[in-house]
Amino acid sequence: MRREFKVEANVGKPQVAYKETIKEEAEAEGKYIRQSGGRGQYGHVYLRVAPLERGKGFEFVDEIKGGIIPREFIPAVEKGIKEAMGKGVLAGYPLVDMEVTLYDGSYHDVDSSEVAFKIAGSMALQEATRKAKLVILEPIMKLEVITPEESFGDAIGDLASRRGKIEETNDRVNMKVIDAKVPLAEMFGYATALRSLTEGRGTFTMEFDHYGEVPQNIAQGIIEGKSR
Repeated sequence: MRREFKVEANVGKPQVAYKETIKEEAEAEGKYIRQSGGRGQYGHVYLRVAPLERGKGFEFVDEIKGGIIPREFIPAVEKGIKEAMGKGVLAGYPLVDMEVTLYDGSYHDVDSSEVAFKIAGSMALQEATRKAKLVILEPIMKLEVITPEESFGDAIGDLASRRGKIEETNDRVNMKVIDAKVPLAEMFGYATALRSLTEGRGTFTMEFDHYGEVPQNIAQGIIEGKSR
C-alpha cells in the first residue's frame, strides 16, 4: 500500500466481531440519586430482560401506567438502555437479541431529570444482564471448499479441527465439493492451509451466515483475553 498508494497501514491480527446475549429472563432495579446542594438528581426504574430469537436485535417495551414515571422521561430510560447495550458486562462486546421491559419505578417532583433516568436505565440494564446467563456469540461462516479427490480426507479433517460442521459433500469433475459452516475465528490462515493440503489445487469461497453461541471453554479464553 505504501508503494502503490503512498498510504501507511497499521497491520495487526484480524479481529472477530463478537457479541453478547442472554439466555434467561431477569429483573433488576436501577436507582440514581445525587444530592449536593441545590437541585439534586433522581431517577428510579425497574427493568425486565428476556432473550429474543437470534437476529432480532433489540426491543423496548414500555409498561409504565398511572404516571409512576412521567412520559417525558421514558425516552431517556430507553436511551440509557441502548447505551449500556453497546458494551456488555461479560467481555465488553455489544449486547443483542434482547427484549427490555420498563415496568416500574418512581420519580421526584423537583430532582428528576432525563439525565438521571438515563443513568438509572443503564444501571438497571447492566444489573439485569448479569443475572440473565450471558453468553458470547461469534460469526459463523458459510464455506464452500473445492478440493482434489486425493486431498478430500485431509480437507475434511482440517475443517473438523476448526470446529467446522460439514453439511454436504458432492462430486464435481474429478473434484470434491464440501459445504460447511465454520466459525470465522477459526478461518484465519485457511487459504495458506488449504494450498498446502491440496498442493495448490484447492479453492474456497466464504460468506457470513449467522451468529452462534461460542462453546463455554472457548468463551472463557475470549473473556480472559479481553481482561488483559
